[in-house]
Amino acid sequence: MLTLYVAGIGILGPGFDGWETSRAFFAGECVYKGGDTAEPRSTLLSPTKRRRMSYTTRLAVHVAQQALEQSGLPGDDLATVFASSDGDTAILHQLCSALALPEKTVSPTAFHNSVHNAPAGYWSIATGSHASSNSLSCYDATFVTGLLDAACQATVEHRPVLLNVYDMKMPQPLHDARPIDVSFAVALMLLPQASSNSLARLDIELRPSDKAPGSTLEQPAMENLRYANPAARALPLLAALARTHASEVVLAYVNGNYVHVQVTP
Repeated sequence: MLTLYVAGIGILGPGFDGWETSRAFFAGECVYKGGDTAEPRSTLLSPTKRRRMSYTTRLAVHVAQQALEQSGLPGDDLATVFASSDGDTAILHQLCSALALPEKTVSPTAFHNSVHNAPAGYWSIATGSHASSNSLSCYDATFVTGLLDAACQATVEHRPVLLNVYDMKMPQPLHDARPIDVSFAVALMLLPQASSNSLARLDIELRPSDKAPGSTLEQPAMENLRYANPAARALPLLAALARTHASEVVLAYVNGNYVHVQVTP
């Protein structure tokens, strides 16, 4: 079992922008009805560099900045895990469309934004960090995989780790093969020990071939969102973090395995 502490939360999605305004939906204090995903924004980079960022990178950096600011930690020596099921599919569509033309002219800016670790690269530039950074993908289990990776790093290296999980709305015709209907991103600042800024304690355990069903959400619109974007598989954990009492979250992993997270405020 791995024990960690959450010190910061960032979120951007349909009807969500920041933990302070979103927590009431997860706590059941307000009825969640969805909405539009606000335009991601970040003040960490210069206007020139922001113009070179793709939508997916801006989505990731937006929530990462929220979690960093809430934690009060410096970003220049912070290990990170950036996780996305499908990466920057708008750039992928742009590149494939260009390669289908006779000229096959590919934009250099689009090409450098196409790699899976582009958001992590922009984040390191924004914060001046030379700390380790992993960029990973695991289809619909991407959030859980990122959580396990970040938890192991924080425990073994005994240092704070910023987990950032994001996926953008899938453009056509890719949407027909991989339906992702909305853009959503979440970031968690994970600490190996409690601090004055800790929001909750997480006890994480991987259980092979667990027969228990995964956690769901009471509000129908929120449950629909959980399936609409792979990064939104984080929603049951966010709901538990919003509660004032201890609870357990069960998250589907791979090969029939599940990750159990005991959340203690």
